[in-house]
Amino acid sequence: MEKKSLILGCSAALGSEALYGLSYIFTKTATNDATPLALLGWRFLVAFLVMSALILTKVIHVNFSGKKLMPVLLISLFDPVLYFIGETFGISHTSASESGVFLACIPVAALIASTVMLHKRPSRQQVIGILITLIGVLITVLASNATTSLSIIGYLFLLLAVCSYALYTVFVEKAVDFTGIEATYMMLIAGALVFVTLALTEAKLNHSLTSLITLPMTDTAFLTAVLYQAIGSSVLALFLSNYAIAKVGVNRAASFIGISTVVSIIAGVLFLGEHFGGYQIIGAVIIITGVYLANMIIKI
Repeated sequence: MEKKSLILGCSAALGSEALYGLSYIFTKTATNDATPLALLGWRFLVAFLVMSALILTKVIHVNFSGKKLMPVLLISLFDPVLYFIGETFGISHTSASESGVFLACIPVAALIASTVMLHKRPSRQQVIGILITLIGVLITVLASNATTSLSIIGYLFLLLAVCSYALYTVFVEKAVDFTGIEATYMMLIAGALVFVTLALTEAKLNHSLTSLITLPMTDTAFLTAVLYQAIGSSVLALFLSNYAIAKVGVNRAASFIGISTVVSIIAGVLFLGEHFGGYQIIGAVIIITGVYLANMIIKI
């Protein structure tokens, strides 16, 4: 693997996780007055419209002609559709610490999926780095909130999220005929179709359809969150994630996932005034150490 590809891929993975980490503060403020499904529906609708506009104005290009769509359809099924269903309902049925612990296992699940399905054995250094990152995330999460819900359905949804994300990383690496932009656009189409439908169904059942439709125009915090998550966390972060996996593979890209935890903690302290204790500092240092160990073979 060329040094340039490694540097670009790792930079993309780092940027993607930083964008995901920052989305925490927007989600926190937006869901005070709106349901998670409302946020997801608007997020993917706006992301789809923004990327469609970029394609129509020829700022970016996609070309699906002559290509078998099954690989990108599988990518879109696992992420965003199944992943966000699992994450959203899993978090709603469990405590913050439990959901954090489950989602922290994503790098390990991705490593296992890559080994089994792609026959790419990770190096000993990558395994050690990812496990150290996992330990750091667990310390950080459990230090902030160690309550338990004992919700079996919540655990099953979180397990769905973990497995879906791991399979997404595998199929991104398999989809060699598609660019990162093409994969991202298909993911946004799937996300818009599924989550707009779910948000409308929820609003209809709760007799709040008008409220859902006018929400971005009546709630500035919700509009800000939608714009950031649509453009930052969906269009840009998804593209960077797809690009990173294509450039450096699942195992190396997965080692960066813990960075989003560090960024979300720092963002919470700086923008929401949240407490940042000693255990969180230790956890953050361990996460960064794990990421470094998993990638330190790069010689710049």
